[in-house]
Amino acid sequence: MNRRTYLTSVCAVGIAATAGCNTISGSKTLSEPTVNTESSGRKALIFTENDEEVGHLGVDGSVTSERIDLSTEIWHQGGTNVESIKLRVWMPETATESPAEIAIVSPVEGDSSPPPSVALYTPDQALGTSIEITDLDDLADETISTLNLIVIPGSETATRLNIHTTIELSDGGALSSDYTLDGELQLAYPQLTDK
Repeated sequence: MNRRTYLTSVCAVGIAATAGCNTISGSKTLSEPTVNTESSGRKALIFTENDEEVGHLGVDGSVTSERIDLSTEIWHQGGTNVESIKLRVWMPETATESPAEIAIVSPVEGDSSPPPSVALYTPDQALGTSIEITDLDDLADETISTLNLIVIPGSETATRLNIHTTIELSDGGALSSDYTLDGELQLAYPQLTDK
């Protein structure tokens, strides 16, 4: 067999094998999470694939001075990186006439990198306030527990809080999948009406 024929055959097989690997990897949306409830104000969305946890969003809230203080935790399986986080937060009882005020409390940053890009805005076609975090740098491969929020209800009667999340995860391996974790938590803080 001459050298050119051999190289052509080997390259063709290599390209076919690589093309086959590309079809194995891809993007998957996990949009039917399990809700783990510890109390009405402390819950977690748990996203799984084939009975293995891919990631979760945990929220723990407490009422102080007629506001809700929220701490969050975003965990994802080893080998994946968080590309972006989007949270949409609203109180359904008063979302259209007097929406809640939402603020980010803590700096969302890692130990050695610049802070990520953070946007806080009112969406055009949806209720509530949206928070988008991108460019996570050294936070991307860690459990993220530095995102704390304050929610000030727009009404004295509002006690329910909804948080819709979309978290984009990437995995750089040849046989890997990227994930979109998409779900919604419904929390309640009846203490808001106690005076």
